[in-house]
Amino acid sequence: MSFLARPAMASLAARAMQRLTALADRRIASSLLGRYPEYPGNTRELTVPTSFGPARAVVYLPGPDAATDTAPGPTPDSAPPVHVNFHGGGYVLPPIQLDDPLCRFLAAEAGVAVVNVDYVVAPQHPFPASPRQAYEIVRWVAGHGAEHGWDGDRLTVGGQSAGGGLAAAVARQALEAGDVEAPSIALQVLHYPPLDLATDARDKRAAIAKPMLRPWMADVFDSAYVPDPRRRTDPLVSPAHPSDTADLTGIAPAFVVTAEYDLLRAEGVRYAERLREAGALLDHYDVPGADHGYDQKDAETARDVYALIAAHVRRATTPGPGNTPRENQP
Repeated sequence: MSFLARPAMASLAARAMQRLTALADRRIASSLLGRYPEYPGNTRELTVPTSFGPARAVVYLPGPDAATDTAPGPTPDSAPPVHVNFHGGGYVLPPIQLDDPLCRFLAAEAGVAVVNVDYVVAPQHPFPASPRQAYEIVRWVAGHGAEHGWDGDRLTVGGQSAGGGLAAAVARQALEAGDVEAPSIALQVLHYPPLDLATDARDKRAAIAKPMLRPWMADVFDSAYVPDPRRRTDPLVSPAHPSDTADLTGIAPAFVVTAEYDLLRAEGVRYAERLREAGALLDHYDVPGADHGYDQKDAETARDVYALIAAHVRRATTPGPGNTPRENQP
């Protein structure tokens, strides 16, 4: 075990990373706010009550009056579908603002209300806090659309990196709940997600010598998030690990995006194959020449992938003939 993989040290390192990245994230976010100016965004904040405390969320509505709370509310027939977005950050960092370009893009191009969630992170809130809270948030969003201007019956979930892992965990919880109170999820978007924390990062292989994700990062993130290694095979943490053999028939349809050079690519591919065997994989796209987090720096490649995501979200929330996407295996 490495020094940083010890839970106490991982917790200290994670807290230090939270402090050090706060200023850097603000600088990055300021530049991202200017990306895709053709999608200016109409936002407002709300608070979602959960058993883990109130969760702040930024809502992006597609209409021109979205930012005006006093504007006439949409009728049931005109309310847009809703997409719940979970940000990345290794389950440790809380950079909700970094997903602003994606949220603006999806609101405009998919015609959905996007609820961008500021969920609890480790080490302050270790597993299973974030996936349990994420599920509570999605249930709340599904049930409170009439009050906030979206149609909770047409709902999708998604996220990048750790946010993709949470989206997968939400879909899994909805499947396992198996009752009328479980939210009906039309699509799960898993964008370069971590789906196997039980396998040591040193045993994972990337297509390039120095991928963006390094083993020391995994030591900090994984040990801060799930301090007990025995719990890292939990299906809400590692659904791509061989130990999870449950039948996934009936789980929400999925669009999986992996990146060619990403250290996490293999587990994304494995999970996509598992979803395909369960009849739940709508599409799998492997971004060529890209590494983990590519969309933070490469605006044009990000635009192309965001357009694919928007198309899948739009299809999933607009049922009808011909709206089943073609599977695109890399």
